[in-house]
Amino acid sequence: MADLVTLQQYKDFNGLESVKNDARINHIIDHVSQLVKSYCATTIVDYASSAKTEYFTIKDDLVDTIILEESPIISVTSVQERTGQADAYVTLITENSDSSGKYEYVVNDDSDSITRTSDSSTKYWPKGHKSVKVVYTAGYTSTPEDLKLAVFDLIKYYLKDERKERMTIAGATVENPLSSSLSGNIGFPDHIKRILDMYKLYS
Repeated sequence: MADLVTLQQYKDFNGLESVKNDARINHIIDHVSQLVKSYCATTIVDYASSAKTEYFTIKDDLVDTIILEESPIISVTSVQERTGQADAYVTLITENSDSSGKYEYVVNDDSDSITRTSDSSTKYWPKGHKSVKVVYTAGYTSTPEDLKLAVFDLIKYYLKDERKERMTIAGATVENPLSSSLSGNIGFPDHIKRILDMYKLYS
């Protein structure tokens, strides 16, 4: 999937002209991009221009809202449901495509979710394995500028081995304690974690 920043963006940000470390920086960019996506629980840029197909297994009888994995929602192409695994999916009508007002689902942009409706009243998603199928786009067409700062700093963090508690530089040992003042910090420097947390999705 797509990296969150490019090699050239990182070099421009840090005023680097040498190509000496390009291969290593590119390698770190790949890993840092995946690290940030995993921590934030969203791919951020991967499905902004190419649609994602997501299936939902409904285990309870009274579920009327499903929450999409990616955020924020850009557009919903289709929502389908089926009552059994042997049945074909049926495409539902959105609130914007049916003049009669008898729409069958509503997209909630504020919570990146979809609610099943019927004649403007509550209805529930059918129970079953992969009983709901949603095709949609979500995320950002390019990495937000504040998030880029965190990614740049993380690349430097790993490039300079700042993650190590003890480093030897020119024969001298430098202590680098990894303590944090932020609750629940898994090891990111505080100023990086503050930015990542703004994009993190909580289940």
